[in-house]
Amino acid sequence: MQPRLTQTAPSRPAIRAIHGRLARVRPRALGAALLVGVLAACNAAAPAATPPITAGTAANPREVNIVARDYTFAPPTVDLVPGETVLLHVINGGVEIHEVVIGDGAVQDAWEAAEAATLGAPPGPTPIVAVAPELAGLRVVVRSGERRDMRWTVPQAPTPGGTLPTIVVGCHIPGHWARGMVVPIRFVLPGG
Repeated sequence: MQPRLTQTAPSRPAIRAIHGRLARVRPRALGAALLVGVLAACNAAAPAATPPITAGTAANPREVNIVARDYTFAPPTVDLVPGETVLLHVINGGVEIHEVVIGDGAVQDAWEAAEAATLGAPPGPTPIVAVAPELAGLRVVVRSGERRDMRWTVPQAPTPGGTLPTIVVGCHIPGHWARGMVVPIRFVLPGG
């Protein structure tokens, strides 16, 4: 025969004591949890600092990775030095075909219009599309699991002390741009 386990109910004074301790602990625990959550949100919202960068040259290009996943790019901001030469590694870590189009607003608009014509095309390689050469920017198409490398010289300011164009990285496979598949390019000075 096995021993029988019994449980006695706590007394009313014991229950009041437990509730009293919980009443004192809960606000402090809730406040601490709230503070941790706010600090984590602040850190997540703050833009990442640019690590020191040594500008790439034609003889020794700097390697830059751009990973396309389904409807996002990594990193969330691409840091480039004006005039440097980079070796872009464009990697498709998603299931769908993606592209990296680097250029200003006119370039992005041209590719969005050109790619819109392929809406409804069967799955597989993206149909051949083209834009006017002055609006081409840089475009690299990658299939799922594929990596393509491209050597590219980053634009410089048109005149010393002039301003650089605002350029972004975008994907214009139909529907991708509309889903937010775009990240900014941030121009930085060598060293940080």
